[in-house]
Amino acid sequence: MNETMIIAAGTLVADGVVHRPGWVEIAQGFITGVGAGPPPAAASATFADGVIVPGFVDMHVHGGGGSSYTDGIGDDVRAAARFHREHGTTTTVTSTVSAGRAELRDIVARLSVLVGEGISAGIHLEGPWISGARCGAHDPDVLRPPSPGEIDELLELADGAVVMVTLAPELPGAMEAIDRFVSAGVTVAVGHTDATYDQVREAIARGARVATHLFNAMAPLSHREPGPPLALMEDPRVVVELVADGVHLHPALVRDVQRAVGFDRVALVTDAMAAAGMPDGAYRLGALDVSVADGVARVARTGAIAGSTATMAGLFARTVAGLRSDAPGVRDRVSDEILLGAVAMTSANPARVLGRADIGALASGRRADLVVLDADLRVVHVHSAR
Repeated sequence: MNETMIIAAGTLVADGVVHRPGWVEIAQGFITGVGAGPPPAAASATFADGVIVPGFVDMHVHGGGGSSYTDGIGDDVRAAARFHREHGTTTTVTSTVSAGRAELRDIVARLSVLVGEGISAGIHLEGPWISGARCGAHDPDVLRPPSPGEIDELLELADGAVVMVTLAPELPGAMEAIDRFVSAGVTVAVGHTDATYDQVREAIARGARVATHLFNAMAPLSHREPGPPLALMEDPRVVVELVADGVHLHPALVRDVQRAVGFDRVALVTDAMAAAGMPDGAYRLGALDVSVADGVARVARTGAIAGSTATMAGLFARTVAGLRSDAPGVRDRVSDEILLGAVAMTSANPARVLGRADIGALASGRRADLVVLDADLRVVHVHSAR
């Protein structure tokens, strides 16, 4: 990792600009140069038909490769992180699912150690402070309103490792919980919610800045009560998560949201569970049994969608294909605008949400996290600074 190396490719998506061809220089785990045309010295590796993009940043993922993050077991977390890294995700936030108070405390304690080791970029508490009516793949028996005592206990235990929390703003005490999390520097996301439009607007006014998997597990948009979707989409301070796997959302809706809010306000997330990259069959998500058929994960008891089996590389390729289909005349190559948009949604925007200025773009001084894709946007090489 200490040797200087240069990776060159037919296309390189740098910080807000596309070079055709381009190169990136790396030394001691950091990017020391980026440029267009031939590299200034002999390249260590050249991908003539390849596309170099920043390492993907997944801020909402529960596991993959047969292993789960949700219990905080070290070997499982390492294995799942390794699986996603092989598929281009160089920065991962470990997302939990709802659990009882004692169990959640134990999970946070275990995950905090792994955050300290650099295995994870932080903990995302998805629940238990969510709506029973919109709980999706969360155990309804452990859901509860947020309490100041529990929040303070978890924040003290995590010692900065909790970076995001998803909650439902209509719950008793939720607005005060938002205030507490924001004051602690934790990103608050609105999700798994039956809130009204006005309740979500108040949550945003108090500092909520993310929509957890927009449209999924939230009250739908209605002509008399627009609910969470409109409130989250219309506020320029909010980044909206989209699970653009072709299962959670119709592709036309994905493209419409991207047009409506702009590429700079969308974060693609996998919401992947342990079955990502694995055969169909029986799995677990937290305390719930999950059945996977034709690559679609559902809670065995209720049939609710239970996360996904996606990877960020797959979402990147699917999104580019969708944007190309929506741009008549763009057939010979992926346009600069589409590439920049896809990179924003898979790297730059989630990095910004996490407050990470060292990742999310290929620029001098940033961490040397990058992915090389082939002409069909399949991962052929991953370089991670970790």
